[in-house]
Amino acid sequence: MSEKKDFMPMVYEFKNVQMEKVTNTDLFNSFLKTTKFDQVFNGTLWAEGPCYIPHRDMLVWSDNPNNRMLKLENNTVSEFRNPSNFCNGNTIDNEENLISCSHGGRCVYKTDDNLNISILIDSFEGKKLNSPNDVCVKSDDTIWFTDPPYGILSDYEGYKADQEYGGCYVFKFDPHKKNLEVMTTNLDRPNGIAFSHDEKKLYVADTGEDVKCLYVFDVNDNKIYNQQLVYDFKPFFSDGFRCDKDGNIWTSAGKAIKCFNPQNELIGQILVPELVSNLEFGGKEGNILYVTATSSLYKMELNQVGARFK
Repeated sequence: MSEKKDFMPMVYEFKNVQMEKVTNTDLFNSFLKTTKFDQVFNGTLWAEGPCYIPHRDMLVWSDNPNNRMLKLENNTVSEFRNPSNFCNGNTIDNEENLISCSHGGRCVYKTDDNLNISILIDSFEGKKLNSPNDVCVKSDDTIWFTDPPYGILSDYEGYKADQEYGGCYVFKFDPHKKNLEVMTTNLDRPNGIAFSHDEKKLYVADTGEDVKCLYVFDVNDNKIYNQQLVYDFKPFFSDGFRCDKDGNIWTSAGKAIKCFNPQNELIGQILVPELVSNLEFGGKEGNILYVTATSSLYKMELNQVGARFK
């Protein structure tokens, strides 16, 4: 029998750290229908990777250390996949197939409606990927993902192993040409990743040892340029995030969600009872904000709509 796992160590690391006070702007307050989250589910060790699948009206998310995935469908939570090979981040492609990052498999893979799995990419220049962490899909079908080593540092959220290609990169994979391309090598441990509503910007979080920042890049001709700092989150970090239809970016930030406008200005914050990993816009109207936070899934109804629903 495997040893029972406890919460992620960083949950205890930040237990007594106080959140900074933020004065919400009138604009941000207009986004909110309520200021309180509803707890939908409790019982994960580290909830991650929420992904809404519109044609199923279903939310899928990961419980990485427990090596399983969960789903919320018809207001009922059940297991989506067990074992999940330590799945972490999730998104959908343009046909609404589920695209997932597997720490255990060190790959990015696709799941169709029949739950058939196809590995899309698992190596770079003949060497294994580290442990793909988070992923987003562009309108041209290219799949962009981050590849830090979190899934191979121990057996907690993957299988302990050595890094093979010698870096932690942001990649772009073209599923039609079967081509994998490095987008940037400038980040210590790239983590969350998302496009702006118009795909002219790419947001990437860096959760390295000494760096806890969210950056934004300009996107042109499927290349990224002009790296700029959005915010330094120390002592916390930006892990996962999504943009809304107006280009505002909503990101995890310790025990809170922070929101920045397209000019990288902090416009508001919502406190969350637990340490937040990630978030997703969902619901049939795209105005439900789902938040994965340590042991729980939370939701809040907004007056704002996710970029995918524009």
